[in-house]
Amino acid sequence: MPAIPTPLLDAPGLPAGPADIRLIVTDMDGTLLDSDKRIPAGLWPMLAELRGRGVLFSPASGRQYATLARQFADVAEGMVFIAENGTYVVRDGVELSSDPLEPTVAARIAGAVRRLNAAGGDAGAVVCGKRAAYVERSDEAFLAEVRRYYVEHRVVDDVTAVDDDFIKVAVFDFHSAERSAAPALAPFAGTHQVVVSGEHWVDVMARTANKGTALRALQRTLGITPAQTMVFGDYLNDLEMMDAARWSFAMSNAHPDVMARARHLAPSNDENGVLRTISRVLGL
Repeated sequence: MPAIPTPLLDAPGLPAGPADIRLIVTDMDGTLLDSDKRIPAGLWPMLAELRGRGVLFSPASGRQYATLARQFADVAEGMVFIAENGTYVVRDGVELSSDPLEPTVAARIAGAVRRLNAAGGDAGAVVCGKRAAYVERSDEAFLAEVRRYYVEHRVVDDVTAVDDDFIKVAVFDFHSAERSAAPALAPFAGTHQVVVSGEHWVDVMARTANKGTALRALQRTLGITPAQTMVFGDYLNDLEMMDAARWSFAMSNAHPDVMARARHLAPSNDENGVLRTISRVLGL
């Protein structure tokens, strides 16, 4: 079994441990996962150590609950999954909270993506329900991107004509999400969250939905304070989460806005930054 990573000996911006941490919440892509989308091998022994110390580890991702549950299948018991950018929070198969979209909004967003493509764009909408994700595009290039984040997905003729509770619409843009899909979805920003969650992804959610809102609700449920909470993130969908924890870390590969919002800087996702930081702060 791989060993827990050696703690950092000298890292500016990282406070010395051990600290009284009860909850650790980490984004996945660009944060816990390396650039090849791999979970660091040292995470598994670390999770056992954290569990023994009574520290809850919680993935917080734009990924689907089913995807996260599969990735952590061997250690999922008791783990809280903050899925779909905070719109769906589940523990041991039981929903703790959700923040659904109105069905008519999903239809309007899908229409905006169709108009973007008609004007020369190259994007696809993923309408995310609690049971599955639904897409209209069936080309392999698009589906390859969908499969990365949505284990349970279905190709349908009309993404809005399905029977499910919609919690998010994610738009994958083969061009730049910030420069192409985000402007096309800007009309929804007055009434909903429109968040660039990656280089090629934009998420549209209920106005009250974000990872920070989900984290604060979880803290209240568990009786854990922000001072006992550690969070890690790298992109714009992690911003609100930074405000919900005393121990907030932006990865060194993070978006500049995330670096400005976090209290501390961690090594990059390709430098095993999450595990090294946990080791340092908790004195593992």
